[in-house]
Amino acid sequence: MKLCIRAHDLGTMGTEGIINRIKELGLDGIQLVVYKVYGDIPYAPGAITAEKAEEIGKAMKEAGVLVPYVGAYFNPVHSNTEKRNNCKQVFKDYINVSDKLGSFIVGSETGSYNDDNWDYNPKNRTDEALERVVEVFTELADEAKKNNTFIAIEGAAGHVCFDVKTLKKALDKINRDNVKVIFDLFNYIDASNKNDYLKILDEGIETFGDKILLFHMKDCVFGNEGEAPKFVPYGEGEMDIKEILKRIKAHNKEAILTLEDTTGEYIKSGSKLIRDLWETL
Repeated sequence: MKLCIRAHDLGTMGTEGIINRIKELGLDGIQLVVYKVYGDIPYAPGAITAEKAEEIGKAMKEAGVLVPYVGAYFNPVHSNTEKRNNCKQVFKDYINVSDKLGSFIVGSETGSYNDDNWDYNPKNRTDEALERVVEVFTELADEAKKNNTFIAIEGAAGHVCFDVKTLKKALDKINRDNVKVIFDLFNYIDASNKNDYLKILDEGIETFGDKILLFHMKDCVFGNEGEAPKFVPYGEGEMDIKEILKRIKAHNKEAILTLEDTTGEYIKSGSKLIRDLWETL
């Protein structure tokens, strides 16, 4: 098992800061969203150069910091065509330099018709929405193929690919062999299904199998009946973490686990909990 974290959850900026924090925390690597940790690389077409990507990737490799995944999240169903196209170009830019960054996979979620608010809209759950997502990610998968790289797609309850079945349907329609899955269990649960979260994990593992690149690790409190679960730092909530890890380890002993949204002092306690439990399973 490799334990990673989103670079922008480390509370630092730049290559040296990231490497120092990873070493201090005893983690294996990072999910890298470049424009969130490099002040001189904005989220814009052409902002990431091959030279800069190579500089970052070389430093991470020499320090032994894994970069299993590059995030270039955008909303593929945003109503603003210019914004949507610019975001798609940024994604393509990262496809073209991902190998230099030390990774071969660039990913995103599937967005919402609420534009800049990525949450539930009834139109998200229509055939039209799914077809638009399929069209965009098919184009990106074909672009990645030219560079011998992969793309990854992440589902979420408030987005177009709102459950395991819908994401599977999208993958089947895209029908490319260079598409992976980011599996975030917390993303899939809401007030209606929160008591079934272990069943959702089982369904995801069974459905996607070795297409799962990594698992995002989050925790939550479930609240009262009819309330949506609320995110809390890892290990501070009510999820059965031991059972979750048991299922993941049974699926893949070499799984990549990535802490997400856990920051500050909770990084050490959360990562220790994962490592300690993993060894007992």
